[in-house]
Amino acid sequence: MQTKMLRWMAGVSRMDRIRNDAIRQKFGVTLITDKMREARLRWCGHALRGKEDSVRKVGLEVRSEVSKKRSRGRPK
Repeated sequence: MQTKMLRWMAGVSRMDRIRNDAIRQKFGVTLITDKMREARLRWCGHALRGKEDSVRKVGLEVRSEVSKKRSRGRPK
């Protein structure tokens, strides 16, 4: 939806074959995924600077221990 609005503001259609990256760069807009990653890293830094017994730091440590790759496909 965001790219559609940027294309509309630039006066460009899909038929013009201009890449989305070029349009985003023209308006100075970053990807939403990059913004989410940045916010997540900022929160992790905030949590790591907390006290050792704080809930957020304990939760962060537990999450890192639990997180592992799940196997693909349905269980056998």
